Amino acid sequence: MKSGKVNLHKGTVMIRHIVLVKFQPGIKQDEINSLFDALANLGTLIPGMRGFDGGISVSPEKLEQGFRHGFCIDFDDATARDAYLEHPEHQKLGGQLVGMLDGGLSGLVVFDLSLNSH
Repeated sequence: MKSGKVNLHKGTVMIRHIVLVKFQPGIKQDEINSLFDALANLGTLIPGMRGFDGGISVSPEKLEQGFRHGFCIDFDDATARDAYLEHPEHQKLGGQLVGMLDGGLSGLVVFDLSLNSH
């Protein structure tokens, strides 16, 4: 486990936005792929968004607790992450995502991690 000083000052440290999702039974992989592609394309609209990685869990531990899909987005800083959160296209896609989840918001876990630069 990496340890070190965590800088809590907004806009000074990279942010990894981690999202775990539990889709409703019957949601097709093509629908998931299409949504993930649309989320990835937000990088063309939002400065400071550094790519998108998403897919299905491949963990041999099988501890997903039903959260079989997820994605991560790295941001230059908290300001870029906040711009993503507030962007109208993100809000539209977020609403679409929640509509596909088992239990709505209870089918979603979001965790933002500060990444130290050393």
